[in-house]
Amino acid sequence: MADAQSAIERFGLRVPREFAALMRPGDPEDPLLKQVLPLADELASQPGYTDNPVGDREAEVHPGLLHKYHGRALVIATGACAVNCRYCFRRHYPYENGSATPRQWERILDYLHREKTIDEVILSGGDPLMMSDEKLEAWLTKLSTIPHLKRVRLHTRLPVVLPQRINQALVESLTRIRLQTMMVIHVNHPNEISPQVAEGMAALKDKNITLLNQSVLLKGVNDDAETLISVSERLFSIGVLPYYLHLLDRVAGAAHFDVEWRSAQRLYKELQAGLPGYLVPKMVREIAGEKSKTLVQALTE
Repeated sequence: MADAQSAIERFGLRVPREFAALMRPGDPEDPLLKQVLPLADELASQPGYTDNPVGDREAEVHPGLLHKYHGRALVIATGACAVNCRYCFRRHYPYENGSATPRQWERILDYLHREKTIDEVILSGGDPLMMSDEKLEAWLTKLSTIPHLKRVRLHTRLPVVLPQRINQALVESLTRIRLQTMMVIHVNHPNEISPQVAEGMAALKDKNITLLNQSVLLKGVNDDAETLISVSERLFSIGVLPYYLHLLDRVAGAAHFDVEWRSAQRLYKELQAGLPGYLVPKMVREIAGEKSKTLVQALTE
């Protein structure tokens, strides 16, 4: 208990009541509970697990702006999030210095205006939907003034853990801008897809917002083909296309979630055999310094 408290002190316990309500009462093996429950395992130091696992800090061109890949840039729109997932690859990220304040936004916009090879901006965090509708729309409107931008992508967990965040005002603000809008949600287990989540996705899909999903492969949560097949099927039934299935980013404190890559490769073959191709997410690992995500088939360790 004392060790779990120490884990909370390092990375706080935060989970919305709406997400907690989807958990099975009294079941310590519940797959949703495991994603948010602090454990003593987080205190163990493991070789290869760091506080900067995907090279975010090296990719920072301005506070709050990361430019890793050709054609797109990522804005740390806020450090706030509604849930602290214990495997979060940014659990050690210095948000106090690395997220976009109003003054930093002006520098970010100036950079995006100058870098004409960038045609897509990703709003991340934290979680960009932690911003108010008014603030989010203001920044989206400013992004729309950059002539060479074509798309904006929001990476968010809120539609899953706090589905009422998808309100009419938000949906309308996402459709008033010139840019093609995509929303990438984060579902790891089929039990996360409540009727309220489905309603939110329907409201977005009705406005022709492209809906994608990213999952993380987590030991004891979704590391079996039956669960992952169900995730893809359930997502597609609510209008969301499976996009990425990430191998765990090797962040300090999350080693107990990692699935050995050979096991991941075998699992991926099961997914390919059990799903139509359009429902098979790309299984990838993000490697710091690489110019793109690395497909699991190409991994050698």
